[in-house]
Amino acid sequence: MSTQAQDWSSYPRPLPPIETAQARPADSEQHRRYYLSVRMKFALTVALSLAWSIVSYLLARRWLHDLAAVEGNVLAMIMIFGIAILPGFMNAFLVFGLLMDRRPVRRQVADAELPGITVLVAAYNEEDSILSTIASLERQCYGGTLEVIVINDGSTDGTMDRLRSVAHPWLHVIDLKCNGGKANALNVGLRHATQPLTITLDADSYLYKHALRRLVERYLSDPPNTAAVAGAVLVRNSRQNLITRMQEWDYFHGIAAVKRLQSLFQGTLVAQGAFSLYRTDILRQVGGWPEDVGEDIVLTWSILRLGHRVGYCEDAVAFTNAPTSFRQFIRQRQRWSRGLIEAFKAHGALLFQRRMSTLFIWWNLLFPYMDLVYTLVFIPGLILACFGIYWLAGPMTLLVLPMAGLVNYLMFFIQSRMFRAQGLKVRHNPLGLLVYTLFYGIVLQPGCVLGYAAELLKMRKRWGTK
Repeated sequence: MSTQAQDWSSYPRPLPPIETAQARPADSEQHRRYYLSVRMKFALTVALSLAWSIVSYLLARRWLHDLAAVEGNVLAMIMIFGIAILPGFMNAFLVFGLLMDRRPVRRQVADAELPGITVLVAAYNEEDSILSTIASLERQCYGGTLEVIVINDGSTDGTMDRLRSVAHPWLHVIDLKCNGGKANALNVGLRHATQPLTITLDADSYLYKHALRRLVERYLSDPPNTAAVAGAVLVRNSRQNLITRMQEWDYFHGIAAVKRLQSLFQGTLVAQGAFSLYRTDILRQVGGWPEDVGEDIVLTWSILRLGHRVGYCEDAVAFTNAPTSFRQFIRQRQRWSRGLIEAFKAHGALLFQRRMSTLFIWWNLLFPYMDLVYTLVFIPGLILACFGIYWLAGPMTLLVLPMAGLVNYLMFFIQSRMFRAQGLKVRHNPLGLLVYTLFYGIVLQPGCVLGYAAELLKMRKRWGTK
């Protein structure tokens, strides 16, 4: 689908960019004595992860030799690196990076200093959740200027009737008669945004207390080149069925940890549309949201390509509804995978920027390869192993498990600490954890492969999971 550039010249000009400041350094001499710069942390994390990978490779040589006797050296190397060595490096990088992560203190800001924000909510057939979303905005008690623009994107249910039933001075509703997609709806809202910061929020999401203030304060506390900050998105309907219970752990563990690590090394790769903050002038500079199925990742990469930083605020929490059926879940992950290919098509030049975050761009470039190897090699290998044939999956595959176990423990420890600080409690969900641990990849990665193929083959684009 072709994308036409947005012309923002006739729309309200944003206020001058907001000056941000680094978090105040700790006063103690002990803290300064043991301080490591972000670049030093990055170098150590890379070095330690490479060391782990080298040890893993040396231990896997016997496995590699046996497999090469069947498949040949080249295919054996492709298989072993995709199954064990690269996943092991990534797990090690997560472990060492999270151990070194010391997030700067979020600067507390008085109400009078809070900048104005415009919250954009694109709504399509959200009659069951839209009023709850607006109520969560009302309860935020944000001290600065608040402007909320809800764009009804041609809903065919009672969404517009629900919107007519509420009235607030800060709430504005735009009723689009025809459904044009999320990117179009957000761009319509952006044309009417009058505040220097723009926040996107999904119409089925519920903001936890102080989420807006914390997101803005994180932006004000981050380095001056920060142009966007991703909020923390967690599953709202995790008690609905096993599909949502499984996804609760993905949002709570994997997605949150990766964003935290990427933010540490100066480049969160996805400021997700479900809940993120952007500088309004930068949004207009890049042309708003593209007409892509992965509009949020393509937008984020366009911001990174301009040299800006994208951060992450782990304690600005929004709870959103996850897909409730297997079909919806697979379609969502296919859309995310397709969005990754769209991002590489539009902003592949990021692979050659001299920034710490470039490692994560290359990391993402390896996902299609690893997902393909997992789907075509490891899953069949598991089946063969059940019959005593250990060419593809056997005892040496267990090399990945120590780091995988450690990274999951670290993610749980870090997230649980954040929950306790906010008065939240981690729900008891052992069945969801078991399914997430044992079967998530078996379901997820073949779906991702289908998403990559759909974009590479230029198949018809499909939005949404409803």
